[in-house]
Amino acid sequence: MVPDKKNDKVSLYGQLSMLVAIPFLLAVGPIVGWFIGKYLDEWLGTEPYLMYLFIIFGFIAAGKEVYSLVKRVSEKV
Repeated sequence: MVPDKKNDKVSLYGQLSMLVAIPFLLAVGPIVGWFIGKYLDEWLGTEPYLMYLFIIFGFIAAGKEVYSLVKRVSEKV
């Protein structure tokens, strides 16, 4: 049996894209949360509580997205 080189390439690209996407997802979630929380804190005068809350929400959303991405890629392999 000869291994299929095309499927190996697709698998390699999927794993590579996952490895590149994970750090960006982990960074973008809390950064977006910081901006949203900072804006709401200035608007409502609740500094710094909403900023902290939305940073935590950003970490949770990023973790959930990373888990979903890893699950999706591992199902294809």
